[in-house]
Amino acid sequence: MGHPDQFIKRTFAEETALITGGAVEWRDPPEMRLIKVQGDGLLSVHRSDDLVTFCEPWPQVGGHDEILIELKMPGDHVDVLAAQRALLRRQARQVQRVEEREPRWLGEQPLWLVAPHLPGWLGRVRRLRRVAAGCYGVEPSPFSFLWIAANELPLRDELVPFLVARSGRPLDEFARWVATRRRKEWVISMVQFTAMSTKVSEEILRDFARSDDPEVCRRQRHILKVLLEEFPDVQQQLLEQGIEKGREQGIEKGREKGIEAGRLVEARALLCRLLVRRQLAPSADELARIEACGDLVTLERWLDQSLTAETAADALR
Repeated sequence: MGHPDQFIKRTFAEETALITGGAVEWRDPPEMRLIKVQGDGLLSVHRSDDLVTFCEPWPQVGGHDEILIELKMPGDHVDVLAAQRALLRRQARQVQRVEEREPRWLGEQPLWLVAPHLPGWLGRVRRLRRVAAGCYGVEPSPFSFLWIAANELPLRDELVPFLVARSGRPLDEFARWVATRRRKEWVISMVQFTAMSTKVSEEILRDFARSDDPEVCRRQRHILKVLLEEFPDVQQQLLEQGIEKGREQGIEKGREKGIEAGRLVEARALLCRLLVRRQLAPSADELARIEACGDLVTLERWLDQSLTAETAADALR
């Protein structure tokens, strides 16, 4: 299982009970006896009445004590085969629940499938009932089958676990919004495990770096040190970039110094020529003074003065 899948499951596990005030909690599903057929997670419903005023899909837990939830992150397949496998895992849990009880359980196991978007093929083979923005009932079905399109959900605190499954621009929008609403450790995990744009991830990380608290700065430097040790290739890349930047700055400074030196040489030559033309030939000491001058402003002042000076000494005062 990849890190993004683990991250969204951990978010559901940590956030669900907090968001719903304990009305619903996440638990890992038991392994099903079908050569390991196991869903992504279960939502155990304790108090469905507490969720009536929550944003959809939470009110849809009403009448159920458990919901099988399947999570599809950006890049995961949401084709017919993926949906059928989700239905297979739902049916396996259905059988498992019947086997667990005596007398036999007569209910129907609900299925919530969370994905970035609603695939086009689904509307061609099933009837979709729009429950709310981003929430679609898949019909006909003998059980409650809800498809949750994270990209269409509103930005609400109680929907954070679902919103993690967003992709593209909706994910960037969510990341900017949630970055100030959750603890830093969680936000850093979101940056690490979701496919947000490089621009937004760098923006969020830079905001974290702005702190006047010495203890926060110390922890940030420690995190950076650990990460660089874990990724020596990135460390080498940063080193090479630093060397290249230093080289470019050196070349630029050298170019600037060369231009300045050329202007000094030109000003000295012009000053000497003007003094000679005005028959104010400078002495050996005065020539040495002109050659030793490395200040362009001074040389320009001497040039102006040499236009009216009566002696070379007056021009160089």
